[in-house]
Amino acid sequence: MTDLIHRLRPKPQHVPLVATAAVFILLYAVACIRYEGFASWFQATSLIADNAPLGLAAIGMTFVILSGGIDLSVGAVIALSSIFLASCLVPPDQGGAGMHAGVAIPLTLVGGTAFGAVMGAVIRVFKLPPFLVTLAGMFLVRGLALVLTEQKRISIIGVESFDPLVDFLVFDFNLPAIVFIFATLLAVAVAKYTRFGRTTYAIGGNEDSANLMGLPVGSTTVKIYALSSLCAAAGGVLHAIGSQSGDASVGYLLELDAIAAVVIGGTLLTGGYGYVIGTFLGLLILAVITVIPTYEGDLNAWWTRIVIGVLLLAFILLQRVAQPRKT
Repeated sequence: MTDLIHRLRPKPQHVPLVATAAVFILLYAVACIRYEGFASWFQATSLIADNAPLGLAAIGMTFVILSGGIDLSVGAVIALSSIFLASCLVPPDQGGAGMHAGVAIPLTLVGGTAFGAVMGAVIRVFKLPPFLVTLAGMFLVRGLALVLTEQKRISIIGVESFDPLVDFLVFDFNLPAIVFIFATLLAVAVAKYTRFGRTTYAIGGNEDSANLMGLPVGSTTVKIYALSSLCAAAGGVLHAIGSQSGDASVGYLLELDAIAAVVIGGTLLTGGYGYVIGTFLGLLILAVITVIPTYEGDLNAWWTRIVIGVLLLAFILLQRVAQPRKT
């Protein structure tokens, strides 16, 4: 019996992930009991669909934090990507380029990836703190989003090549929800089974040791930030699909929500430990907390920020207690 208990006991590095799963199950169960209709299939799909852009940004952020870095530009990249995509799609008589969605979307994703790669290269070559480089990138990209058009918001309703993406629906999951779920599964596989994923963990665990082992630390750092911006650019595309518009003002402080989802999901802020599936659960926790004021009616939405702050602090303390020290 003692041996069975010992085997079932989670390892120290798994404790935050187990805690995240327990918090989500408890929170979701209480919400389903308290609020009529919360347990419906429509509400379940809406939780994922409405938070898909944030979810993709959080996936990219997971790899960044696993490597011991930070990316403050993801919210601005989502804004620029959505407004750039809208500018490409609308016809010339409305001030756009009139591109087909099959051309505009890949162009948007390539632009986001290139921006992230440049930031990663600057961080690696000049040995600059990721916080400062991505902060500069945030201001740069946000400014570009605001000057790209005289209007902060561009409607893309009725764009023939884009409408099928908006109308796409499978078992009540729209395209943003499906993309987010697929991206999560792909990211889990990349983190666990690829050399890139293993190197990311190694860099976060101890960069000097990773260099001594002959791992491609430099190129992987560039790829990590390129991946983060790619995920954010894809989040901008999903925002455009969900809202049928490009919005230069969207995504303010979204990077903080992405970081919160990653940390609540059990990823160590100093790098080296964490799981993509934990980030998925962390995002669902934020989604449930965020939608509760809608059901309460008279509850101030700012209470959600307070609850998120308390949860974030609790998980940081839990990481401090449960995680082994890095050497």
